[in-house]
Amino acid sequence: MHERKAEMARQADAFIALPGGYGTLEELLEVITWAQLGIHQKPVGLLNVNGYYNSLLTFMDMAVSEEFISQKAGHIIVSAPTARSLSSF
Repeated sequence: MHERKAEMARQADAFIALPGGYGTLEELLEVITWAQLGIHQKPVGLLNVNGYYNSLLTFMDMAVSEEFISQKAGHIIVSAPTARSLSSF
């Protein structure tokens, strides 16, 4: 599994998470962590259809404000409600 994800990460130009479950969240958090560690500098986006990720984004904002996540790392993710608006980042 790790080798498959590592290969996908090598070939990707960016990472976009669509609404999903535990597997989506696991992969999203892994690429966020890789970006935080400097393993990649690729964009990470959330396709926030109908506000699906609002609670997660609120949680992440709280983690930044409470300094569990640095201000810089807090800007790793971009979020938009449509693919067209997400592509403008």
